[in-house]
Amino acid sequence: MKFKLIIDKEKDEEVVATVHNRTALIDEIEALICKYADRIPGYTEDDIKLLAVPEIECITVLDGKTYAIDVKNRRYRLKQRLYELEQQLPSSFIRINKSTLANEARLDRFQVTYAGSVDAVFKCGYTEYVSRRCFAQIKRRFESK
Repeated sequence: MKFKLIIDKEKDEEVVATVHNRTALIDEIEALICKYADRIPGYTEDDIKLLAVPEIECITVLDGKTYAIDVKNRRYRLKQRLYELEQQLPSSFIRINKSTLANEARLDRFQVTYAGSVDAVFKCGYTEYVSRRCFAQIKRRFESK
């Protein structure tokens, strides 16, 4: 077995394994890579936490800074921009307005306000408005399922 590591800051990170057949070692390597591939570093005042993508309710921009809100309604500062995260995250993250990506699996419901706008209510209790343009796309997405 050969091991080759190429460090190139210009290319996307990827792990490719060419093997003759699947073994227990290959399963362990795959599990190890997948364990860290779906994590994003989140920052608080005191520490850094690797946030598991399925545990992120939404990612939003507040005062020009990007934050992830987790299942316990805690905010973590992210270093990436929203458009970078949108490319990197799985398709379960949908845009609900100009500055927010929502984890579709963590949406509890959509709530209509008295003013006629729509809010997305997450399972942790966090609420974020849904733009009309995005709501039309979300409706089409749910209707096609």
